[in-house]
Amino acid sequence: MGAHNETGESMRHLLTDHPRHWRGFQYVYPVLSRRSEGLSIGVNLSIDKRCNFDCVYCQVDRAAPLPRKDVDLTQVRAELDWMLGWAASGELWSDPQFTDVPEAVRRLNDIAFSGDGEPTACARFDEAAALAAQLKNQHGLSSVKIAVLTNATLLHKPKVRAALDVLAANQGEVWAKLDAGTEQYHRLVDRSAVTLRRVLDNILIAGRTHELVIQSLFTKLHGEMIPATQFEEYLDRLEELVVAGCRIRLVQLYTTARQPAEEFASPLSDAELAHLEARLRERLPQTPCQTYGAVNAD
Repeated sequence: MGAHNETGESMRHLLTDHPRHWRGFQYVYPVLSRRSEGLSIGVNLSIDKRCNFDCVYCQVDRAAPLPRKDVDLTQVRAELDWMLGWAASGELWSDPQFTDVPEAVRRLNDIAFSGDGEPTACARFDEAAALAAQLKNQHGLSSVKIAVLTNATLLHKPKVRAALDVLAANQGEVWAKLDAGTEQYHRLVDRSAVTLRRVLDNILIAGRTHELVIQSLFTKLHGEMIPATQFEEYLDRLEELVVAGCRIRLVQLYTTARQPAEEFASPLSDAELAHLEARLRERLPQTPCQTYGAVNAD
């Protein structure tokens, strides 16, 4: 029983603790991701923690601004090349950090552009995307996905759209954030000068060309979950996107798994999240949905 508990705690730690800096690496880090159901190799192009969103639930502390730092693509290449080789060889699973991972999830699922800010805001995002595609194929990992976790604010930019086209030709996926259905709630939760209308328009632009995963995080604010009227507005926006031709492959509903920078943000219970899922399935029965609760979500 004791060994079982230790393994469970180790797995819980792997699923909830996602440090962006891994053993001296600046940009690339391995994480066990429940949403990707396997190993995800993260690429953080925002090491200066700059982002055009300031989400209340984000675990990144932006209170003390860091000096702007340009991305060193040579370093990104070196780190990603090494990490992919380590994963492809299977040696990663012998590392003490991953020895307790069950066989069922001992697989490399994706390379994910995520990290401490909006990845598409990086001036060299298109080069980094092409680099990821090149390296994964070079290591015999052509079937491994490349996911871009984005707030969708810049998907209308020609360079970003071109990068998404490159990724789409290499098992790429766009995972777009949508946390609100009204401008009021968007500003309350995402705290961005970029309007919700821009986010929705960009999701539609990308979704008419590529299949999307919509990622929606809901959290309690000062102990109160999202008002029912606001969640219905959110569902209205999803329905409008689908009707307009947005190809939504999956909606992920989840809540905070790690301690947010804002203390007034706290996770929903499994029952509260299940209630939101049931309402989404009722309103959009043809749209697949998955939920990830506070304990095991990534």
